[in-house]
Amino acid sequence: MAAPMRNVDEIRDRVILGEFGVRNVHSTDFPGNYPGYDDTWDLRKFKKNFRLDVFHMDENTLEFDMVGIDAAVANAFRRILLAEVPTMAIEKVFIYNNTSIIQDEILAHRLGLIPIKADPRLFEYRNAGDEEGTEIDTIQLQLKIKCTRNPRASKDSSDPKELYLNHMVYSKDITWVPIGNQADVFADAKIGPVHGDILLAQLRPGQELDIVMHCVKGIGKDHAKFSPVATASYRLLPEITLLQTVEGEKAERLKRCFSPGVIEVENIDGRQVAKVINSRLDTCSREVLRHDDLKSLVKLGRVRDHFIFSVESTGILPPDVLVTEAINVLIAKCQKFLNELDSTEME
Repeated sequence: MAAPMRNVDEIRDRVILGEFGVRNVHSTDFPGNYPGYDDTWDLRKFKKNFRLDVFHMDENTLEFDMVGIDAAVANAFRRILLAEVPTMAIEKVFIYNNTSIIQDEILAHRLGLIPIKADPRLFEYRNAGDEEGTEIDTIQLQLKIKCTRNPRASKDSSDPKELYLNHMVYSKDITWVPIGNQADVFADAKIGPVHGDILLAQLRPGQELDIVMHCVKGIGKDHAKFSPVATASYRLLPEITLLQTVEGEKAERLKRCFSPGVIEVENIDGRQVAKVINSRLDTCSREVLRHDDLKSLVKLGRVRDHFIFSVESTGILPPDVLVTEAINVLIAKCQKFLNELDSTEME
C-alpha cells in the first residue's frame, strides 16, 4: 500500500523529467480524483501552505519564490506584470521640425519606446478624445537640438565627434516641460527618460530636431511601450535526487552534467562522492540522461507548486513596487468577479 501512495504523491506534487519526455505536467489534485485525499479548497489550508520568499533584489531585478499556488494563478500574476500594471509613456509626438535623415514616423516610434521615469500612481488616465491634456494626466517633454560645426576642430580631423557639435542625439537631450503646477508638485522628482544613453538620431551641420511629446498613462495590453518590465518569467523549482552513491570518475562526470554549483564532489573517508548542493541553480538541460551509465543513478524532477519568479524592471518603478501593484490589480480583478456574481444572484 505504501508504494502506490508514494507514486500518487509523486504524480500530484512533482513534474518528472524523463529521457524522452516530461511526465505529470497537468494538475490533477482536484476534489474526488484521488481516494483518501481531501482536495477541496480550504482558505486556512491555503494560508498555511502559501508563502512568498524574496531570494534576491537590487535596483532593477527581483527574484522571489511563490509557493503553494496553482500554475494558473502564477501565470495570471506574470501576465498582469507584463500587460496590466500602468506606466507613463510617450503617446503624442508633435514634430515641428525634423531635418534629419530619419522619417517622422520612425523617429516618433523610437521616442515612444523610451522608458519614462515618472510614478504612474500620481497621474490619472487621460479622457478619450482629449488632445490637450492637463497637469493631472499628461507629462510634456521637449527635444530641441541643432547640429553645428565645431570651430575648434582640427583641420586634418575626420572624426565626427571632433568635427561636429550635437551630432549624436541621445535620450538625455529630452527635457521636461512642467504643465500647470507640476513644477511644485513634482519638485523632488526627476521626470525624464530612465536612461540617458539611448541613441535617437545622428545629425550633420544644419540638421535639427524640434519636437514636443506628451506622455500619458497606459497599460501594456494597449501597447508594449507601457509595459513596466523588460521581462517577467517563472520556472518550477528543480529537484535532483541521487538514487545511488556515485563515486570516483562517475562523480566527476555527473558534476559536469549540471550547471555549476548544483553537484559537488566531496571527500568522504578517502572516497570522492557526488552530492547535491543546490538544485535551484540547475537549468534542467537533462544532459545526464545522455550517459547510459549515469541516467539510472539520478532522478530529475520539478516541484509543481514552487514557482521561481524573475522580474526585471525597465527602471520606471522598482521591481518590488511592480510586484505590489500587480497584486493590487489581481485583487481588483477578483473583487470585480465577486461583484458580478452578486449582481447576477440579485437579478
